[in-house]
Amino acid sequence: RLLRAVRFAANLGFEIEKETWEAVRALVPEIRVVSAERIRDELVKTFTRPAAGRGLNLLSESGLLKEILPEVEQMKGVEQPPEFHPEGDVFVHTKMLMEKLKNPSPTLAFAALLHDVGKPPTFQVREGRIRFYEHSRVGAQMSEAILRRLRFTNEEIKAVYTCVDNHMKFANVLATVCKF
Repeated sequence: RLLRAVRFAANLGFEIEKETWEAVRALVPEIRVVSAERIRDELVKTFTRPAAGRGLNLLSESGLLKEILPEVEQMKGVEQPPEFHPEGDVFVHTKMLMEKLKNPSPTLAFAALLHDVGKPPTFQVREGRIRFYEHSRVGAQMSEAILRRLRFTNEEIKAVYTCVDNHMKFANVLATVCKF
């Protein structure tokens, strides 16, 4: 019910009343007794319907994200090069991407959610510049582990893995073709 409250609030534009919100936050540890399949199903509904970015934000603010997707919560505060990402940290960047999705498939929604999940463990500053060497490969491996934990099908896992692993190739093609 905790995830459902967040999903309804996000997808339908509801505000969660104060007492209900406090109850959700207080009961966050109880999410550990919910099956991975039920959590997966609620996350799919949250991220494939309108206001997925708001859903991500509410999951974080409630404390649920830290329990069910700690790897995504760890994107908070991870700086990015401002010349490429003026929007801010990796979490904000991901939330903004989620907000742009319009009726995505579960594969696209989770590829978007997890495309930069490899940035926190690969963060470095070298010669005064922020770097994320191999974040796509690391993120793909992390995505596989996350999706297995949530009991996605092998086909879905492979598709998201491929998207995350290759997401920078498309950026490089665009930069070459469009001379960014």
